[in-house]
Amino acid sequence: MALKQFKAESKRLLDLMINSIYTHKEIFLRELISNASDAIDKLYYLSLSDKVTGVSREDFYIEIRPDSEKRTLTILDNGVGMTKEELESNLGTIAKSGSMAFKDENEAKEEIDIIGKFGVGFYSAFMVSRRITVISRAYGADTAYRWESSGADGYSIIECQKDAPGTEITLEIKENTEEENYDEFLQTYKLRELVKKYSDYIRYPIRMEVEKSRPKDGPDGKKEYETYRETETLNSMVPIWKRLKSELKESDYNAFYKDKFFDYEDPLKVIHMSTEGVSTFHALMFVPSKTPFDYYSREYEKGLQLYSSGVLIMEKCPDLLPDCFSFIRGIVDSQDLSLNISREMLQHDRQLKNIASRLEKKIKSELKEMLQNEREKYESFYKNFGRQLKIGVYTGFGANKELLQDLLLFYSSTEKKPVTLDEYIGRMKEDQKQIFYACGGSVEQIAMLPQTELVQDKGFEILFCTDDIDEFALRMLGEIDGKEFKSVSSNDLNLGDEEEKKELEKTENESRALMDFLKDALSGKVSAVRLSNKLKTHPVCLTSEGEISLEMEKVLSAMPVDQKVKANRVLELNSAHPVFEVLKKTYSTDQEKVKKYASLLYNQALLIEGLPVENPVEFSEMISSLMS
Repeated sequence: MALKQFKAESKRLLDLMINSIYTHKEIFLRELISNASDAIDKLYYLSLSDKVTGVSREDFYIEIRPDSEKRTLTILDNGVGMTKEELESNLGTIAKSGSMAFKDENEAKEEIDIIGKFGVGFYSAFMVSRRITVISRAYGADTAYRWESSGADGYSIIECQKDAPGTEITLEIKENTEEENYDEFLQTYKLRELVKKYSDYIRYPIRMEVEKSRPKDGPDGKKEYETYRETETLNSMVPIWKRLKSELKESDYNAFYKDKFFDYEDPLKVIHMSTEGVSTFHALMFVPSKTPFDYYSREYEKGLQLYSSGVLIMEKCPDLLPDCFSFIRGIVDSQDLSLNISREMLQHDRQLKNIASRLEKKIKSELKEMLQNEREKYESFYKNFGRQLKIGVYTGFGANKELLQDLLLFYSSTEKKPVTLDEYIGRMKEDQKQIFYACGGSVEQIAMLPQTELVQDKGFEILFCTDDIDEFALRMLGEIDGKEFKSVSSNDLNLGDEEEKKELEKTENESRALMDFLKDALSGKVSAVRLSNKLKTHPVCLTSEGEISLEMEKVLSAMPVDQKVKANRVLELNSAHPVFEVLKKTYSTDQEKVKKYASLLYNQALLIEGLPVENPVEFSEMISSLMS
């Protein structure tokens, strides 16, 4: 029989369909199942409009029949079927969508949810097939037709027999090559896996006959096993996210989460939402109970599973989540998405941005509700993912700081527990203009810092920052409600009253020569030596001036880069401490000894700050020298 030519530039276009558009060959099964679902949808829609009678939704199904001996894979449905003209039009013209034409003809753009849009999904089957045969009988017709093609050379259509309406597509699977294993598309376990992955929520049952075994009594009373075949429904059909919340129990959500996302623990929080309007979609999201082992690594990939009308489009769609909420796991299902021609990728359009914006607001509101009403649970969440929220404040030049600032927690020096920034501000003294914070490796270490003594003695609350990202986040926040964040290690705390300031200034002027001598003795290690307005019982501390703090220096210096960052260090001395009196007396009699004292005090201040002593051997010898 003479072959008919495709009604497009067939050889080039079909070659493009097979070799370029689709990333993974396994996608072909998703496409054929989606087409079968569309065919059933069409018939079901016609039954609702009285164009077809005697049709029940419960009778519809899709069937998969692998035959490893014949190397064929058949996908059949009992949907609307196709006439000869429709076979000619839909399969003989590449990139013509019969589904879209059906929607246009029936003016059903809103009422019926058709998956197929581009008319190219069918041709993905040529990626794994050397020949495709389609037998179809339209509903209400007495005659069936057989469409057959081996690819770009063309196709044939002849009349044939088919007992019932519907479509049967048979693929003759290619032989294996060194690069490709086509046998897997004939194996029931692989087909079951692909249906579960891509088409689990197709609304009609997808059936396949599978071989099973069961025990039986042998002739000697010993247990034997016999094989039998049983038809199995491979898909779930109704996704949990489309069910009403009132129908679902906590155990339903937990079971779905653990099965879908391979976690052995129940989620900490479930977020179930459905929206209509500008963006119509369903979403089911989860906050994990524990941090994934690779969460804070480069290997971790954020993103939600994306479905379009129940068909998996992307395993992880990163554009649906901001980085600050990358810990969220879940799915989004929408029929409004603009997909590219292969349905493997999204076009970046307004709908996607609208969905992402709605998700972001919902996640924020759910976390805020947890913070307000389930504080213990929120603190458990924050131990795992609080760092990510703080990173979110800092990155993007603070673009998300208003979104995240009221979700942050810091340990309080007065409350002895984590508090929010709003809670801190609510307790501030009437004349307090600054939100004080202190940085260190642990709460215990920070509590012993010399710089915290006077701040706490005057009754000010301090936020303890134990994470290396904390100060970067607070610096990016800048201020809240007109209250500026101020590190207790800053050189300009201005805590004393006017009389104390004048007294300190007087003492410093009197000791100016000593201060300059100490600075010179430290040979560029500090930018200044001055008397402190923050020390109480300790003799010395290090502070900084400028944009880079001591804590930021530690964090940045630990990064694997050649250029080391240093803060402008200031050595502060306590004029009320006996050590200062020793310095003044010794300066007038033994300046070489004062140089040693300067080095000793500087290294002492480094150790207090958790910074390394620059020359440990010299430091050790100096202590021995002074003691002897």
